[in-house]
Amino acid sequence: MEGVAAVDLGAGSASGRAAPQADRWVAVALRTISPALDPNASDEAWAWLYDGRIDTRQALLRFQPCAVSVIHASTRVTWTIRPVIFLPMSHRRETELPACAYDFKPHTSL
Repeated sequence: MEGVAAVDLGAGSASGRAAPQADRWVAVALRTISPALDPNASDEAWAWLYDGRIDTRQALLRFQPCAVSVIHASTRVTWTIRPVIFLPMSHRRETELPACAYDFKPHTSL
């Protein structure tokens, strides 16, 4: 998938250049925390790691957002992965503005 896939963590985010990077980021996070999870949450995490990742990748390739959640005790942790497309910024060299910059006129006050 071309473009960028973003992972929203609620309190933060991460991004990658393609769906596999975002998917991998969540997989690493789940593997990291899984030893500290209760048995049910750990089973949920590993179920996604073994089977759910395939569905996640397929959804991202169709430009559909996905979510992965685990519930540990009374806390739900959710990773939301969604494809986003960014337009590249105009290339700038030092103080040289792109040609289109001169097409805009400043507002004049009355």
